[in-house]
Amino acid sequence: MSRRNRFPRLLASVALLGLLGASLAGCTTTGNTLGSALSSLGSGDRTGAVTTAAQPRGETDWRREAEIYGARYRTDPSDSTAAVAYARALTATGQRVQAVSVLEQTSLRNPNDQVLLGAYGRALADTGRFDQALEVLGRAHSPDRPDWRILSAQGTVLDQLGRHKDAQAYYASALKIVPDEPTVLSNLGLSYALAKDLPRAEATLRRAAARPTDDPRVRQNLALVVGLQGRFADAEDIAKAELPPDEASANVVYLREMLAQKGDWKQMGRPPKIAAKGQS
Repeated sequence: MSRRNRFPRLLASVALLGLLGASLAGCTTTGNTLGSALSSLGSGDRTGAVTTAAQPRGETDWRREAEIYGARYRTDPSDSTAAVAYARALTATGQRVQAVSVLEQTSLRNPNDQVLLGAYGRALADTGRFDQALEVLGRAHSPDRPDWRILSAQGTVLDQLGRHKDAQAYYASALKIVPDEPTVLSNLGLSYALAKDLPRAEATLRRAAARPTDDPRVRQNLALVVGLQGRFADAEDIAKAELPPDEASANVVYLREMLAQKGDWKQMGRPPKIAAKGQS
């Protein structure tokens, strides 16, 4: 499955539909397709990322970042700031395995650097090494000084392992530190969706969307969950708040087509009973 990691348009996709019961292996995406739900879970809280004055906006900028921080990393592999920035640029240009390798080597030299461990754990999750990601993320903060971003990242990893109840407990812990944080609420809402509790997912995502945020993925996730319940017109209206009208319409059409491939649908446009009732 191809992915558009830098600028995800709608944080729902065949991956999420698959976890909701569809069997859509081997699909490909189109220019205005839905991004991967699994990779997007937790992506709003770039765990361990280095904050820069101006984030790169395009592939050319990311490649320039990779050259700059790659040179710093090669000069001093123990430079955790350079390693995290280099790995971030590698990930943005599709070089996820190399990003893991960079962070692994630097973490061996800085075993107690929690920012570095957070980035390393997330990179492991990005490459599907979920059990190892959980172990590393567990060392990226401590019980006496919990980091809500790490808690949210741990939740996303547990969701990808299918441990949705455990994931939701981590999101709840994060929300005790930052009540109503939209990125955590968004992850929690997607977790409910993955657990096939779509009404609760929608209610949680509406809470997230009601909070001030500059992250368009919150409303995009809401559009997804509304669409999964068969309310495609409502989903399109929500998506239009973040996308051009024609692109919002195209995304909803794509979602309908993907859902229509589910064997338990009787006709296109009718939500599966599991989605309508929010039951497993």
